[in-house]
Amino acid sequence: MTAKKQNDTTSCADNCSTCAPAQPQSAPKGLPPKAKVDVKNVILVLSGKGGVGKSTVSVNLAFALANTGKKVGLLDLDFHGPNIPKMLGIEDQRPAVLANAIEPVHVTGNLAVISMAFLLPDTSTPVVWRGPMKMTAIQQFLAEVNWGALDYLVVDLPPGTGDEALTIAQLSPNVRGAVIVTTPQDVAVMDAMRAAKFIEKLDLPVLGVIENMSGMVCPHCGDVINLFSIGGGKSAAEDLGVPFLGAIPLDPAMVTAGDEGRPYILRHSNTATGKAVDLVMENLAAQIDADPK
Repeated sequence: MTAKKQNDTTSCADNCSTCAPAQPQSAPKGLPPKAKVDVKNVILVLSGKGGVGKSTVSVNLAFALANTGKKVGLLDLDFHGPNIPKMLGIEDQRPAVLANAIEPVHVTGNLAVISMAFLLPDTSTPVVWRGPMKMTAIQQFLAEVNWGALDYLVVDLPPGTGDEALTIAQLSPNVRGAVIVTTPQDVAVMDAMRAAKFIEKLDLPVLGVIENMSGMVCPHCGDVINLFSIGGGKSAAEDLGVPFLGAIPLDPAMVTAGDEGRPYILRHSNTATGKAVDLVMENLAAQIDADPK
């Protein structure tokens, strides 16, 4: 009888609105508490659709922040297409487990990475998961990884507005907002607007819009060719009433850098594209500093 009564009480506390004040205020109903991660600023990187260079932006943004001396974590939550380790040249590494905590893979002294790619037997292994399994993995990547004290945690999310984005927004502490990555053409901008509206529904700010592949730097003459037109990202930011963080031109060397596992800005910081990445990082940091918590 006692056990049944306790079970009934638990059910009431979970489902009855009169018991809601007794629930932890930091956790939305039906979710575990916020993960205990020592991080000052969590930045979500989203795109409304695939193919806009979101992961490339995440890698170079995280690397640029780390280059300023900040402690940065890069969390790859694209379970079905985890490309971050390849882009950083660490796809053959595996995280160690020490004292029941997962050690992230360190790219530099200031930049640490966790990705599903580290846990797969090979690069062609698919991840066939439903939502609850993704939620459990995200909780583990937050709470069971020895991130240490971080200034920034950059979260690379899969395209769209699915389980991964919703879960990280609900479970992670100190989410400062989201960066929306788009290319200039209308079809990409349309999907970027959806991603921005999704973030607003979560009561999180849109930190800004980045227009990636904003023209292409000709490797012969250095002029910019407008392959996908220009200005779509800036126009979207104006329509949304959010900051425009900058436009990043497409450079063929950036494709090579990703394939070779070396962040573009490591070797090309003085190019137009490299300077654009630095400017985006500076604008993002200024946006966060302007709204301290």
